[in-house]
Amino acid sequence: MNPRNFFSELKRRNVYKVAVAYIVAGWALSQGIAQVLPVFDVPNWAIRVIVLLIVLGLPVALVLAWAFEITPQGIKRTETADAMPQAGRQKKKAWIYVVVLGAVVSIGLFFLGRYTAGNAAARNSEAAAGLPQKSIAVLPLINESGDPKDEYFSDGLSEELIAALAQISGLKVIGRSSSFRFKDRKEELRTIGEKLGVSTLLDGTVRKQGDQVRIVAELVNAADGIQLWTRTFDRQLKDIFAVQEEIARAVAESLKVTLLGSDSRPAQASSTDNAEAHNAYLQGHFYLVRRNVEDFRKAIEYYDQAIQLDPNYALAYAERGEAWAFMGDFTGQRPTAYPKARADAEKAVAIAPALAEARAALGWVLCLTDWKFAEGLAELKRAKELSPANPTANDLLARIIVYLGRFDEAERQAREAVELDPLSTVTQGNLARVLFYAGKLDEADSVARKAAELQPAGAGSHRFQVLIAAQRGDGETALHEAQLEPDPGFRRFELAVAHYVRGDRAAADAALADLIAKAAREGFAYQIAEVYALRGEKDKAFEWLQTALDDRDAGMLGLLTDPLLRGLRDDPRYKNLVAKVGLPTTP
Repeated sequence: MNPRNFFSELKRRNVYKVAVAYIVAGWALSQGIAQVLPVFDVPNWAIRVIVLLIVLGLPVALVLAWAFEITPQGIKRTETADAMPQAGRQKKKAWIYVVVLGAVVSIGLFFLGRYTAGNAAARNSEAAAGLPQKSIAVLPLINESGDPKDEYFSDGLSEELIAALAQISGLKVIGRSSSFRFKDRKEELRTIGEKLGVSTLLDGTVRKQGDQVRIVAELVNAADGIQLWTRTFDRQLKDIFAVQEEIARAVAESLKVTLLGSDSRPAQASSTDNAEAHNAYLQGHFYLVRRNVEDFRKAIEYYDQAIQLDPNYALAYAERGEAWAFMGDFTGQRPTAYPKARADAEKAVAIAPALAEARAALGWVLCLTDWKFAEGLAELKRAKELSPANPTANDLLARIIVYLGRFDEAERQAREAVELDPLSTVTQGNLARVLFYAGKLDEADSVARKAAELQPAGAGSHRFQVLIAAQRGDGETALHEAQLEPDPGFRRFELAVAHYVRGDRAAADAALADLIAKAAREGFAYQIAEVYALRGEKDKAFEWLQTALDDRDAGMLGLLTDPLLRGLRDDPRYKNLVAKVGLPTTP
């Protein structure tokens, strides 16, 4: 068969018509698949396979068109169909309808796709406006060592990665309290990302065996769970800080952000060459974040070990200083604990003046123990400059600034701390405090309830709900909230307030007497003064404020702005106390 006869035969056998109809119909089908299947979460690879099969079907259709033909008697081989009478053969106009219909469907689906893609892009833009693309949360590394006692090590590495990533300029990093709420991984990554307000998650495992450690880290897109990268690191314990830096740099490269200069967090500031000292530090930190007296004692013991092994371990000094400050405030043993807290914080800054944790510890100790607010604020602001993404620095700044009566500035700092650590009962509770002092009762009540939901068993978790209800004159709500308070000491204080607001004098007197009976041991002198001020018994209120002053009670920091003490402000004794604490004479 010569070429001219071959092409004529292709035309006679309708191969051209089948090719045109198949291409148009296949294109229309591909458009439909591309628009419809993603709605049902069909993966992209499956869609690609279907489109590929449609393409591969074209030569098969052409071969079938050459070899067979449709007749009224059914599908016949072409030779058989040619031998049939012309009347018995089907008229060949159906292909025209297929082409026209396929073209209409294809064009319709094309414009539909453009429209829906535009809408999707708009929705994605709106979502991106509320969800920073350069944002990350470090989920707690899973301990795969086979020993639950090594949990401190995996937790410690997770927190150190958070600190390392906080040094990346332009990257929003979620704080430890919020990230660690998803330690059990019960929720989908998309849900975790939405709750934390981040676009990426750093996940992984750690296996510690002797002086060897294996870390598997993966960066995940929170929206769809797709891995952006995964790396495995096999190192000795002494090289653990190098691994952390490698991971931080990999994240920075992936998210197209840059690490801050080396002066921001010098290696000697946060690390040690002594693997045993680092191990002891991690155990101390494990107990420090539990925030109760017994665990503070355990934390101090491990920090002691770390410092004995490496006397220049600045981070261990900084955190031991925090532990001593909390111990003194929680137990009332301030004369012995506070000097130790100050010495440790000063030592940390002397060793590593550019370490944010050291500056924050010193700033907090200066304000809490020495009432040196100007010096303390300067240190806290320096800590924030060194580590802008550190929620603790913002939280502590807000705590001190609100005591000075600078409500707007305090609220900005408190909200920034919440943004960096949205599921932390500490940051939420402090925002509630700021809003309460500022007189924004409705919002303060909402935030205080969220803080209580995050940690129902926390001491004082219903305090602000009670005080807000008292300010509104709602005794029944105040009593209900006081009865929900889990801590016995705060519950006595809250009941004394609630019963008085309800007008039940006998119950109020009994609750106050119970509070006073335990005051010497539990250190509630300032709260007793608050109750007497609320009751209008000024002399008793000033008597207990003097006791709180002599005991260096941390409650005295709220003297200037505490709404419960509003009735004392015109008394000369009040102004005298404010001056002794070192607060400004007017808010």
